[in-house]
Amino acid sequence: MPSKPNSADRLAALIRETVGIELPLRLRAWDGSEAGPSDGPVLIIRSRRALRRLMWEPGELGLARAYVTGDIDVQGDLAEGFRRAWQLARSRPHSGISLTTRGKLSAAVAAARLGAVGPAPKPPTSEARLTGRLHTRSRDRAAISHHYDLSNDFYQLLLDETMAYSSAYFTAPDQPLVDAQRAKLDLICRKLELKPGMRLLDVGCGWGSLILHAAGHYGVHATGVTLSVQQRDRIAKQVADRGLADFVNVRLQDYRELAETGETFDAVSSIEMGEHVGEDQYPIYAGILLGALAPTGRLLMQQMSRHVDAAPGGGAFIEAYIAPDMHMRPLSQTIGFLEQAGFEVRDVEAMREHYVTTVRHWINTFEANYAQFVALVGEEVASAWRLYLVGGALAFEEGRMGVDQILAVKPTVYGGSATPATRPWAADSV
Repeated sequence: MPSKPNSADRLAALIRETVGIELPLRLRAWDGSEAGPSDGPVLIIRSRRALRRLMWEPGELGLARAYVTGDIDVQGDLAEGFRRAWQLARSRPHSGISLTTRGKLSAAVAAARLGAVGPAPKPPTSEARLTGRLHTRSRDRAAISHHYDLSNDFYQLLLDETMAYSSAYFTAPDQPLVDAQRAKLDLICRKLELKPGMRLLDVGCGWGSLILHAAGHYGVHATGVTLSVQQRDRIAKQVADRGLADFVNVRLQDYRELAETGETFDAVSSIEMGEHVGEDQYPIYAGILLGALAPTGRLLMQQMSRHVDAAPGGGAFIEAYIAPDMHMRPLSQTIGFLEQAGFEVRDVEAMREHYVTTVRHWINTFEANYAQFVALVGEEVASAWRLYLVGGALAFEEGRMGVDQILAVKPTVYGGSATPATRPWAADSV
């Protein structure tokens, strides 16, 4: 006689009914039963609550909620496990299940047998809960705080000694991350052609990696602006420790306030900051960057982009747990905004593969120090970051996301750019 279906078999059948595809990885249910392909990692369903999360939110967000709460886990290669799990989640990217009447009845019966019927579980406490109109100054401060104010200790453990939280630039095989970050900082300074006495503005300065490097190695007077109190405080300490008080100034300031000061600078940088501005605000942002430059001044922007088919915010998980209100666009659209503001774009360099390597370094550090990360931010947040790093590496690896350096200039009214027709910085970058 055929054996009675176990929980794993019933769950696999439920997935077929609701999603319409076969389970892409092996599954282990809470009762120890298993179903699905025998190769690769195993998706562990630890409780029926996980099923309710996935039933109420069948896409990426439901899967993320189940993972960060520990209702599901992956045994084996986490990246490969989530590569297959995201395949399943993205096959049904929107809330709600579109089924025939017969399919709905069949799914309901399967869910009832599994104990998955019931009220929606509460969202994890680590989800962002922003209020107010999108991209107001107060909401932007809250969004930046959610991502960057975890604690300086958290980022100091994750990043290298430069505290650069952006794509590095690898100039040699097996180059240490810290050296690749310094190579990136040098490349930016060379593209901007920084010289002693020049004034540099870094919008969204992070923990000050660029302004500290530019002041210490190129002799410029560097001003950084950030919305993060913890970033501002750490930079201020670094300035004092390095004796750079006459060269570095850091402000707790919204980028929109720059237009109110009327200051101009010889060079402006924006390193993975434009993703936080928002689509409607981006023309304003580009105009403010232009206004902050003296004629023939250069802008170096390093910014993440997305494939035309990818989610602007990076997907439901990233928007809910990591970077709320983030908005990315295809590279061509960003260039269009810059040109409409009045910039002349002089050079574009794709760095997607560099980001894959950068994130893999962060993943290795994260896994090697996982217990310390849990002690700093708790199990939920640590789980969310593990998922974020693994998912981010896959997104860049698969071309769903990219990152580019864009060099632009503010031309004079007569078209003068003071920018060489060749790329003098390129010869020294390898």
